[in-house]
Amino acid sequence: MRYCRAMTTPVHPEGFPARLVDDALQAARASSSSSSATPVFAITGLQGSGKSTLADQVAARARGEGLRVAVLSLDDLYLTHAQRQRLAADVHPLLATRGPPGTHDVALGCHVLDALRKGQDVVLPRFDKLADDRAPDEAWTRTEGRIDLVLFEGWCLKAMPEADAALAAPLNALERDEDADGRWRRYCNDALRTDYPALWSRIDALWFLQPPGFDIVRTWRGEQEQALVARDPQRTGMDRAQLDRFIQHYERTSRHLLATLPAVAERTITLDETRRPVAAQGGVGAT
Repeated sequence: MRYCRAMTTPVHPEGFPARLVDDALQAARASSSSSSATPVFAITGLQGSGKSTLADQVAARARGEGLRVAVLSLDDLYLTHAQRQRLAADVHPLLATRGPPGTHDVALGCHVLDALRKGQDVVLPRFDKLADDRAPDEAWTRTEGRIDLVLFEGWCLKAMPEADAALAAPLNALERDEDADGRWRRYCNDALRTDYPALWSRIDALWFLQPPGFDIVRTWRGEQEQALVARDPQRTGMDRAQLDRFIQHYERTSRHLLATLPAVAERTITLDETRRPVAAQGGVGAT
């Protein structure tokens, strides 16, 4: 597999347009399903699509208006390295790799979102991607007092399971060579069916950043890796071969999301290859 183009462009150098950020904040403030609960507004999209960028922009705009905001990433809910190693030994070796459904601590996510919705103090977890493990406790963030808005961002929010028959044929070389009997992909799919709905039920509204196709993920995720290493040059990131293999862990769920999320999300923002929004459906200010 090859990247669509050289990985030289920084991730979202200019951010998203101000109007889109304003629309997202307006939708977020109006999204609570209960007058007594803090709203949980979610932003999803494939790897490198700009989920955290948009969440940070909305958070900054909200704080500028005097709101207290908490930002939680699905990435910060990954199981620890040791927990994934146990899954790899007990269930399937591919579960050592973070990312696919089945490698998140769903119970932790439910606990954190419930506490935030109720206005309780809670510690927000953090994950260190270069270390491939949870960050030490001192890197976690404690909230104190009621939060006005929760922004929850992540790559497979509200993902639904595929039909069992769809799992029969391998989708890529990783599935063909390392999951020939389908045990890994069935485990991930079963997790979406049984575990993740509890987490998805805490979401009041969802916006989907829709890429032009799955292939652009190779470019975007590569740019992310460059940005991670640039922030800490003493540490080593993944090379292109490692990234290509890594992305194949996400491909099945990613392609299913592209086919299903536009019908699930309250608003879908269509992006071009530079992540520039080119169209929107549903929600405030849709075109």
